[in-house]
Amino acid sequence: MSAPRIFRPGATIGIVGGGQLGRMSAMAAARLGFHVHILTPETNSPAAEVARGVTLGAYDDEAALRDFAAHVDVVTFEFENVSATGLALLESLRPVRPGRVILETSQDRITEKTRLAELGAATAPWRPARDAAELDTAIAALGFPLILKTTRLGYDGKGQFPLPDAAAFAALDVAALPWPLIAEGYVDFDREISVMVARGIDGTVRCFDATQNIHRNGILDLSLAPAPVAPELARAAQDLAARVAEGLGLVGLMGVEMFVTADGGLLVNEIAPRPHNSGHWTMDACLADQFEMHVRAVAGLPLPPAMRHGDAVMKNLIGPDDMALCDAILASPGQALHLYGKAEARPGRKMGHVTIRFPFGALPGEAGISAALGPLARQRES
Repeated sequence: MSAPRIFRPGATIGIVGGGQLGRMSAMAAARLGFHVHILTPETNSPAAEVARGVTLGAYDDEAALRDFAAHVDVVTFEFENVSATGLALLESLRPVRPGRVILETSQDRITEKTRLAELGAATAPWRPARDAAELDTAIAALGFPLILKTTRLGYDGKGQFPLPDAAAFAALDVAALPWPLIAEGYVDFDREISVMVARGIDGTVRCFDATQNIHRNGILDLSLAPAPVAPELARAAQDLAARVAEGLGLVGLMGVEMFVTADGGLLVNEIAPRPHNSGHWTMDACLADQFEMHVRAVAGLPLPPAMRHGDAVMKNLIGPDDMALCDAILASPGQALHLYGKAEARPGRKMGHVTIRFPFGALPGEAGISAALGPLARQRES
């Protein structure tokens, strides 16, 4: 087998997907001297605004895929909801990093959790629920409370059906559920954390510091870096992320989301083999952020240490209410504003984020974070 190709500045990186993760990846690629070409079905997508070229077409359109491949040297993707069949065609034409198999693993929760178990990564108790009969079996095994999740296409709290008790199940229209599903037992967890892990073509693994994630209405609201957990737990989370990355043969970047249980254990919730919302803090608190690390891995370049030079809080800007605070954010010392170039601020839509950096080792408590957020904290409370 020939050695994996290394791509130098001046090469063109193809990104499947035109959203904000593609946008920020393209900006990181440009800093390293690479060109970027986007494949997206959307006109005026966030990534297209900062890319050298764009192919407009569906992710499973063979003509569009071949045209896209003709313009690029290596391919990556910016979110999981792309066509695995389309990525297989691209793999026959160009190197794809991360590869199609990892994409397919992350696209289906049953496949994902099965593979995580094979790698020795603990997860919440779960059962497949591909039809009503399997759902009954899952409930008998797990009991209540539990949560039903679609096996595919769920994100930001979408495709989830909490069942706190038997009465909630009795009131559920089972026939109308979007099969297939999985059933997960509720976890008594202390907090949610994640680790962004990069792996190069030579097997080098770099892990950013573990980050605590706080959600609101099913959408990530705040990320705290570093996560306020014991050092040994933070190292264990990094070791777990590295083990998953190596087991999956990752080349690129991956977010590994975890629960910290009440007794100090770690359960993997899900993986995302691309840059991740919970890694945005690295843009202002690391010399090489998650997007640069991803570009380096995809191109086959050396991976620097994932070093943090300050503590940070990242706050997502969601919908029109948060966007109305942009002037206040710009007038607030120490707040770094990142907007995604989306034309319409719809409720529940991620429009950008703000990072507040603190001296290394000086991440404040809840009151200090609220004070630093200023008007953004008041928006969270409303």
